[in-house]
Amino acid sequence: MTTSRATSTALDPAVAARLKRGADGLFPAIAQQYDTGEVLMLGWMDDEALHRTLTTGRCTYWSRSRQEYWVKGDTSGHVQHVKSVALDCDADTVLVKVDQVGAACHTGARTCFDADVLASAPTADQ
Repeated sequence: MTTSRATSTALDPAVAARLKRGADGLFPAIAQQYDTGEVLMLGWMDDEALHRTLTTGRCTYWSRSRQEYWVKGDTSGHVQHVKSVALDCDADTVLVKVDQVGAACHTGARTCFDADVLASAPTADQ
């Protein structure tokens, strides 16, 4: 793993030109199970992380807390095999459809979005 952000990247310049990044150079990356549509997690990427994700077939993220790149599953074994990557309509978020092996959440849960539901859709009789 690299312990500092890359100053240059091999990301396709046409893709890089389209991306809208935050002031820190990062953009959100949503990981979704490719065959069920289950939303697994949200991570952060920069151009280099996206380039690595596109070229290796494994999700690479930028850790804001550790200030380093990390490949999902390198330490946990809970790998994300990339099936497709799409840019949203505003060009500020990527959707990475993956085949998740094991838990996606650092807590050990399958998804980061199943333990703290804030609201559910109202039923017809409410």
